[in-house]
Amino acid sequence: MHNFKDFNIKPSGHGFIGDRIKVERILNKEIIVHRYEIKDSIYEGKCLYLQVETGNEKRVIFTGSKTLMDMIAKVTEDKLPFTTTIVKDNDRFEFT
Repeated sequence: MHNFKDFNIKPSGHGFIGDRIKVERILNKEIIVHRYEIKDSIYEGKCLYLQVETGNEKRVIFTGSKTLMDMIAKVTEDKLPFTTTIVKDNDRFEFT
Protein backbone atom coordinates (compact mmCIF):
# COMPACT_ATOMS: atom_id res chain seq x y z
CA MET A 1 0.00 0.00 0.00
CA HIS A 2 1.30 3.47 -0.92
CA ASN A 3 1.29 6.43 1.42
CA PHE A 4 0.27 9.77 -0.13
CA LYS A 5 3.15 11.67 1.48
CA ASP A 6 5.56 9.46 -0.50
CA PHE A 7 4.23 10.91 -3.79
CA ASN A 8 5.76 14.30 -2.91
CA ILE A 9 2.76 16.16 -4.32
CA LYS A 10 2.44 19.75 -3.16
CA PRO A 11 -0.69 21.91 -3.39
CA SER A 12 -0.84 24.22 -6.38
CA GLY A 13 -1.56 27.89 -5.96
CA HIS A 14 -2.04 29.78 -2.73
CA GLY A 15 -5.09 29.43 -0.59
CA PHE A 16 -6.90 32.30 1.01
CA ILE A 17 -6.47 32.70 4.77
CA GLY A 18 -9.11 33.72 7.26
CA ASP A 19 -12.84 33.69 7.76
CA ARG A 20 -15.12 34.91 5.03
CA ILE A 21 -16.78 38.26 5.64
CA LYS A 22 -19.28 40.26 3.63
CA VAL A 23 -18.16 43.42 1.86
CA GLU A 24 -20.67 45.39 3.91
CA ARG A 25 -18.68 44.64 7.10
CA ILE A 26 -15.63 46.54 5.85
CA LEU A 27 -17.31 49.39 3.95
CA ASN A 28 -15.66 52.77 4.52
CA LYS A 29 -12.82 51.18 6.53
CA GLU A 30 -9.21 51.09 5.41
CA ILE A 31 -8.10 47.59 4.44
CA ILE A 32 -4.97 46.01 3.02
CA VAL A 33 -5.47 43.91 -0.11
CA HIS A 34 -2.85 41.15 -0.22
CA ARG A 35 -4.02 39.22 -3.27
CA TYR A 36 -6.99 38.55 -5.45
CA GLU A 37 -8.34 36.10 -7.99
CA ILE A 38 -11.18 36.42 -10.45
CA LYS A 39 -12.81 33.06 -11.14
CA ASP A 40 -15.96 31.67 -12.67
CA SER A 41 -18.80 31.96 -10.19
CA ILE A 42 -20.66 28.88 -9.03
CA TYR A 43 -23.84 30.83 -9.74
CA GLU A 44 -23.34 32.92 -12.86
CA GLY A 45 -20.68 35.18 -14.32
CA LYS A 46 -17.45 35.86 -12.44
CA CYS A 47 -16.53 36.12 -8.75
CA LEU A 48 -13.79 38.20 -7.12
CA TYR A 49 -11.89 36.58 -4.25
CA LEU A 50 -10.04 39.11 -2.09
CA GLN A 51 -7.48 38.33 0.59
CA VAL A 52 -7.69 41.34 2.86
CA GLU A 53 -6.41 42.41 6.23
CA THR A 54 -8.54 44.47 8.57
CA GLY A 55 -7.83 45.11 12.23
CA ASN A 56 -4.70 42.89 12.04
CA GLU A 57 -6.84 39.92 10.93
CA LYS A 58 -6.73 38.26 7.53
CA ARG A 59 -10.14 37.78 5.98
CA VAL A 60 -11.58 36.62 2.68
CA ILE A 61 -14.23 38.46 0.68
CA PHE A 62 -16.17 36.98 -2.23
CA THR A 63 -18.12 39.36 -4.44
CA GLY A 64 -19.72 39.45 -7.85
CA SER A 65 -19.19 43.22 -8.13
CA LYS A 66 -18.26 43.90 -11.74
CA THR A 67 -16.95 47.35 -10.83
CA LEU A 68 -14.53 45.96 -8.23
CA MET A 69 -13.38 43.28 -10.67
CA ASP A 70 -12.80 45.82 -13.46
CA MET A 71 -10.87 48.12 -11.12
CA ILE A 72 -8.65 45.51 -9.46
CA ALA A 73 -7.86 43.75 -12.74
CA LYS A 74 -5.80 46.84 -13.63
CA VAL A 75 -3.56 46.36 -10.57
CA THR A 76 -0.40 44.47 -11.45
CA GLU A 77 1.01 41.87 -9.08
CA ASP A 78 4.05 44.03 -8.29
CA LYS A 79 1.69 46.63 -6.75
CA LEU A 80 0.38 44.18 -4.12
CA PRO A 81 -0.25 44.57 -1.24
CA PHE A 82 -1.97 47.96 -1.23
CA THR A 83 -4.27 49.88 1.08
CA THR A 84 -7.72 50.99 0.03
CA THR A 85 -11.24 51.63 1.21
CA ILE A 86 -14.30 50.09 -0.41
CA VAL A 87 -17.23 52.48 -0.61
CA LYS A 88 -20.75 52.06 -1.89
CA ASP A 89 -21.72 54.64 -4.50
CA ASN A 90 -25.44 54.30 -5.23
CA ASP A 91 -25.77 50.54 -5.71
CA ARG A 92 -22.18 49.65 -6.62
CA PHE A 93 -18.98 49.04 -4.69
CA GLU A 94 -15.79 50.94 -5.61
CA PHE A 95 -12.18 51.03 -4.42
CA THR A 96 -10.99 54.49 -3.35
